[in-house]
Amino acid sequence: MIKIFSCLSLCLFLAFSNIVIAQDLSPVGLWKTIDDKTGKPRSLIRINENNGELSAVVEKGLLATDTGEAICDKCTDERKDKKIIGMTIAKGLKKNGNQYDGGEILDPNNGKIYRCKMKLDETGNTLEVRGYIGISLLGRSQVWNRVE
Repeated sequence: MIKIFSCLSLCLFLAFSNIVIAQDLSPVGLWKTIDDKTGKPRSLIRINENNGELSAVVEKGLLATDTGEAICDKCTDERKDKKIIGMTIAKGLKKNGNQYDGGEILDPNNGKIYRCKMKLDETGNTLEVRGYIGISLLGRSQVWNRVE
């Protein structure tokens, strides 16, 4: 009887531990983006949280052609002609249920700013990042993979 009780207690502890861990998942950390056209790793993006809002900064370029000197010449805001490495490309995202939304994301390739939402998978290892115009149906998603 003691063995059964011990086993049951251990199972309940493990089950509740997983629930607590799942609730603590956050997109804060380092993420690898994948190039849409080539399928190769493109960059490392660091997501930070400040006062409940997420922002994403380009930490490193991973393409062979990336020397770290690339600038956002097509940007139309304060980021125009600034280096892409070190640039904040997403900001203003707030937790809304099981996703983050209400923010914006910049595509440094074309200088356009899109509305943005992010959704972390249940393992915390992949992040779906969707940039869109107007409604979420009019947009494009990328899957980012957690590095740390």
